[in-house]
Amino acid sequence: MQEGEPGVRMHEKRGIHQRGSRKMESMKYLIALLAVAGMAISAMALHVHLMDPNAAPPCAVSEHWDCGVVGHSRYSWFPPKTFDEKPGALHIPVAAVGIAGYAVIAIFALMGRLRIVLELARIGFFCAAFLSYIEAYVIQMWCIYCVWSQAIIAALLVASVVAVVMRQRRRAASMRTVLAEHVD
Repeated sequence: MQEGEPGVRMHEKRGIHQRGSRKMESMKYLIALLAVAGMAISAMALHVHLMDPNAAPPCAVSEHWDCGVVGHSRYSWFPPKTFDEKPGALHIPVAAVGIAGYAVIAIFALMGRLRIVLELARIGFFCAAFLSYIEAYVIQMWCIYCVWSQAIIAALLVASVVAVVMRQRRRAASMRTVLAEHVD
């Protein structure tokens, strides 16, 4: 067969499609793996949150880095606890929200729903950025688990943007190929 014959073109197209498909599968699993890492970090933060406040947390390393102070602050709950609230108000630990959020991201990533993953990662990133603001300017203490979680959600956001762009380019290339076949 020569270069211009249909058999050669179809073989090349299948090879390109398979490589693109493998890259998308790799991105899907990378995102899911990052989400599992985020779940693990959030579980460690939840462990500190549930510890006795008088016990020394494993991550109290300096005067500016103490996850016990952050994990027992009123901002470690969603919604944050207030000083004048009625007893029995429902509050969920922020770390538990993180575990649930990372789990949902992992599930949607494995399903291949990368646009949903992108939106969830964006929401998570801005929530984590707000919590970092609270740590820096309100509590004035840093939690190493929170910083690791911020890094993981930032990596998830970047990976999901890359995955969505890759999928759009792949679809555009396949559309150009289909249109080129019909024009010839």
